[in-house]
Amino acid sequence: NGFKCHCMSESHQRQLLLASENPQQFMDYFSEEFRNDFLELLRRRFGTKRVHNNIVYNEYISHREHVHMNATQWETLTDFTKWLGREGLCKVDETPKGWYIQYIDRDPETIRRQQEQERKKKQDLDDEEKTAKFIEKQVRRGLEGKELEKPVYTELNRENEEEKVAFNLNKGASTSIAASSKTSSVLGPNALKMVEGAVKRKESSHSSGQSKEKKKKSALDEIMELEEEKKRTARTDYWLQPEIIVKIVTKKLGDKYHKKKAVVKEVIDKYTAVVKMIDSGDKLKLDQTHLETVIPAPGKKILVLNGGYRGNEGILESINEKSFSATITIDSGPLKGRRVEGIQYEDISKLA
Repeated sequence: NGFKCHCMSESHQRQLLLASENPQQFMDYFSEEFRNDFLELLRRRFGTKRVHNNIVYNEYISHREHVHMNATQWETLTDFTKWLGREGLCKVDETPKGWYIQYIDRDPETIRRQQEQERKKKQDLDDEEKTAKFIEKQVRRGLEGKELEKPVYTELNRENEEEKVAFNLNKGASTSIAASSKTSSVLGPNALKMVEGAVKRKESSHSSGQSKEKKKKSALDEIMELEEEKKRTARTDYWLQPEIIVKIVTKKLGDKYHKKKAVVKEVIDKYTAVVKMIDSGDKLKLDQTHLETVIPAPGKKILVLNGGYRGNEGILESINEKSFSATITIDSGPLKGRRVEGIQYEDISKLA
């Protein structure tokens, strides 16, 4: 023990000597190590969420091996926070409660996923505008169809003063025709023409009423179909669910976890997941941008993560590699048994 203490004291003296010869070199080294470890903790622990800088620092210094701030170029945590904002490493803002920081993830995979989410949001907004315009058009068409034609009144003239006039109040075209045939000899040719015209007008009005009803029904059906389609394509920017299998896509954790599969055990604030590695059993806390869904083999159970069928369990029927989509059969809830086509890969994941 005495030999060890002697060796350690000599090593400590050599380090102090080297530091005294070039103090700036050691300060730069410690500053870089402090910055890298602080940002890594911020990214891994809090992702891109806005958090108080003191919370991150207290968790950082709880590890003995971490370099403390008094060995770096920054005198206070506020100075370091402002430096992070000037360098574009974090978004920083000052409040009455202190400084808050938000990590800026510049990983190319994360940026690609964010751009994909923005594109889908824009597409959903365009679909909503199209649906609103279509409904407005159908309502306007229905109002136009309700406008009634004004009746045209004509004077009733009798060509023959001796001719008798008879009125048939019975309903139905067949009754009218029978009555007209019986009284044709009494009413004469003009009266017969009047009866036949009345029958034709009644038939034409009946057929036009049926056609209008069909048009209204078809328009209503189209609106209902569009509403169902809108619900089916309703999307959110978060998709994590417990007990699904996911794949880690970030490279920042090293080859030990890259492209490995894990089970989501807990979802925090919609965007963060606590996952358990399938091979090693390690538990990690990751943002959803560092994970992707896992598509099982046909016949296996899946969970719908996004869209109108979110939360429903299902059975994977088949996959379409060209369109990156799948066909599933809903296996839970009131929609059980419904077959859904065109579900995107990222909207479903294998159940654990």
